[in-house]
Amino acid sequence: MMQFLAKAGLAAMLITGTLASTAVPAAAQFSIIIGDPEREPPRDYRRPPPGFDRRPRGCDPRLAEDLARDYGLRRARVVDITPRRVIVQGWTRRGPDEMSFGNVRGCPALRRR
Repeated sequence: MMQFLAKAGLAAMLITGTLASTAVPAAAQFSIIIGDPEREPPRDYRRPPPGFDRRPRGCDPRLAEDLARDYGLRRARVVDITPRRVIVQGWTRRGPDEMSFGNVRGCPALRRR
């Protein structure tokens, strides 16, 4: 019986040694490359690219000044920007005047004093 256990133990050691030595090189050489390996990964279209600056969604001050000039204000300049309004002051034939534009895209005219 002792001789049988010794042979079985020796056989088990030989099998585990053989399997352990063949598994490592086979795993190291196994690689699957589909396509060009130097190609960059596909772009994720759900996010903006890095370095992408979103433009402000409000009224652009230069556009507000241009619109005020179109309405007849001379030397128009932006004097205040609030979350709701962009206020532009300038001169008309009657003297100093002020216009308010909505602080949304397109700068809609709100009122003229």
